[in-house]
Amino acid sequence: MLSRHNPAVRVQPLIGLGVFVLAIFLAWQIGEVISSNDVRALIYVAAGIAGFFVIVTTLRNWRSGFYLFLIWMLFEDLFRKYMGNGLALFFGKDVLVGLVYISLFISIRRKREKNFRPPFLLFLSLFFWLGVLQVFNQNSPHILYGLLGFKVYFYYIPLMYVGYALIRNDQDLRRFLVLNVTLAGVISALGIAQAILGNSFLNPETLAPELRDLGNLQKMTPLTNQILTLPDSVFVSSGRFDEFLVLAFIVAFGASGYLLLANLRGREVVLTGIGVIGVAILLSGSRGTLMLVLISSSLLTLGFLWGAPWRQRQAHRVVKALRRSILVAGIGLTLIILLFPADAGSRIAYYAETLLPSSSAYETGNRTWDYPVQNLISAFSRPNWEFGNGIGTASLGGQYVAKVTGTPPLNLWVEEGYGVLIVEMGILAPFLWILWTASLLYYSWGVVRRLRQTRLFPIAFAIILFAFLLLYPITFSGLSAYQNYVCNIYLWLLVGILFRLPEVQSSGSTPLQVTSPSHRVPFREIPVSEQ
Repeated sequence: MLSRHNPAVRVQPLIGLGVFVLAIFLAWQIGEVISSNDVRALIYVAAGIAGFFVIVTTLRNWRSGFYLFLIWMLFEDLFRKYMGNGLALFFGKDVLVGLVYISLFISIRRKREKNFRPPFLLFLSLFFWLGVLQVFNQNSPHILYGLLGFKVYFYYIPLMYVGYALIRNDQDLRRFLVLNVTLAGVISALGIAQAILGNSFLNPETLAPELRDLGNLQKMTPLTNQILTLPDSVFVSSGRFDEFLVLAFIVAFGASGYLLLANLRGREVVLTGIGVIGVAILLSGSRGTLMLVLISSSLLTLGFLWGAPWRQRQAHRVVKALRRSILVAGIGLTLIILLFPADAGSRIAYYAETLLPSSSAYETGNRTWDYPVQNLISAFSRPNWEFGNGIGTASLGGQYVAKVTGTPPLNLWVEEGYGVLIVEMGILAPFLWILWTASLLYYSWGVVRRLRQTRLFPIAFAIILFAFLLLYPITFSGLSAYQNYVCNIYLWLLVGILFRLPEVQSSGSTPLQVTSPSHRVPFREIPVSEQ
């Protein structure tokens, strides 16, 4: 009687039996692997089991799945280095984020999440359809190059819808920022240790052939002949680590201002993260990273002061956030110089000898203008520059296509962003790139202006600054930063978050109180209509 009215009772023993059989089978397989001392196979088995639970979690709750994807994405390179750089690991993050897209789409269709309509979508679509056509460019040696290029340029764009839906209130934003700064602090700390201990730390003795030229790199100061290693931390290349540090610093700086204005927990974590990231930047050995961070810190300081809530007598909170961030970064740099003078000194010498105009080895002018312009001009000496050689033919990851197809690398790449666009998609590509990036920044700036004199302005300004640097100055130096999945993922994710911030601001804020000797002045958010 009970079984007839409750079918789950009949099904439950079958489910239990199925789980038991599966557990026995897995235990048997794992036992065989252990007995054969095949550690790599054991790791793959563990990764497979973990992947299964991640898939189930993502399909049940896309928010949890997104954070699992984010953590895996940041540490994926570490597994690739030790596991022989298998293609399954390289595309693991793409499978996870695809599941996040599907789960979010289902939630939007069921009216559980808000949809996002980007105002710059028309201009972006022009560049998108050019990329689609270039997948089938007859000058491309193989369709796999086109598919690779399409992934590099467009696969992570839907993350702006994820970012928009992810942030519903201050607690969501605080959770996202604190987690990201914490992860950035861990990655930076590992990079610091690697810079001091040497590249044998966090790198296997033998790297995969396609990673060999990216890891274990060194530089020498041009005048004093000091050797310094270039840390890559958890990534496969020092370049990816350097680009991540710029992103991490800007986000952490914006988070510190926002958390202080909103009076939310996590301020100490963010300030500590800024200090650790600052030390990692010093020890990175990257002149570009150092210069971008110095420029970013100056622009962020000016921007925060311009957008501070002066009317509500809360500007001193912004000044406090700036003062604390600079103080913590200064303390971290002082400690590393005192504790490890040789490691810090070689980097400082390298920066001074190559960046100061008074030095005979000064290279700033050449690296910021002459060298990129020469590479841009060289793009016109590549074949088929009028209509391109096909998207992906000069992109990051081309070595994997060459490996799969068994053909030699194409060697079409140039070290200048607009030159890469010309080589891949023809002379029209850089103009469409400028059109869609300019429209994105235009509409983003409108959002930032609306958030002026609110608690959300610091993080909004930090997001648009990162987008501007990535899409213009950094792209002029080379397109590899945009094609780098870390920067690409964060760009679209942060863009979606930025366009959601006005709703977060209008939905209410954490009450702020300022204590003075004579009275208390409550913090008041400025309604959009008054701005």
